[in-house]
Amino acid sequence: VQLQASGGGLVQAGGSLRLSCVASGRTISTYSMGWFRQAPGKEREFVAGTKRNSPTTSYANSVKGRFTISRDNARNTVYLQMNGLKPEDTAVYYCAAGARLITSTITLGGQYDYWGQGTLVTVSS
Repeated sequence: VQLQASGGGLVQAGGSLRLSCVASGRTISTYSMGWFRQAPGKEREFVAGTKRNSPTTSYANSVKGRFTISRDNARNTVYLQMNGLKPEDTAVYYCAAGARLITSTITLGGQYDYWGQGTLVTVSS
């Protein structure tokens, strides 16, 4: 599976962005999908995830109520709608796909099989 993330950019605090992750090679319906981010000088962290064949979604506490992950299997695309952006959301955002994830492991980057190249989100104060 090849993943291509896009939609990043520069936005003021309080603004919104929608990230997209288009998959090719395999259908995403067979994968759990996640978004992670890595800020300068920090470790990569889980942001949001959606299980395959399930409406179950998971979010990091820092983004709950502001970010929404969704998938469009027909378009082979996963989205991350980000509202109420804060300067601390500034990071490179990566999408990832995993075939064997369960609810308890969807937050673990090491459990994903495929990664996109990342898209930069910068939130100014």
